Amino acid sequence: MSVDAATVRRIARLSRIELPEADVPVMQGEINAILGFVEQLGEVNVDGVEPMTSVTPMALKMREDVVTDGEKAALVTANAPQSEDNYFLVPKVVE
Repeated sequence: MSVDAATVRRIARLSRIELPEADVPVMQGEINAILGFVEQLGEVNVDGVEPMTSVTPMALKMREDVVTDGEKAALVTANAPQSEDNYFLVPKVVE
């Protein structure tokens, strides 16, 4: 796949990049080189290769999903300046 000069101008306009007319052929060559490299990647045989998110194998540490502490709402709100039914009371800031 290759891009023409009109496509380079359109990409520059959509990217909000000021591209002088003299630089259009240069950018056209660079974009075509990038697209050529991407086409080369499509030719690589990846059969049997698992997708990965990192070049080094990583595993997250797992823990049991259990409830430990709870039912301490009264202790949590004990130091609040104002509380009601185990909720913090704050001044109204929105009219």
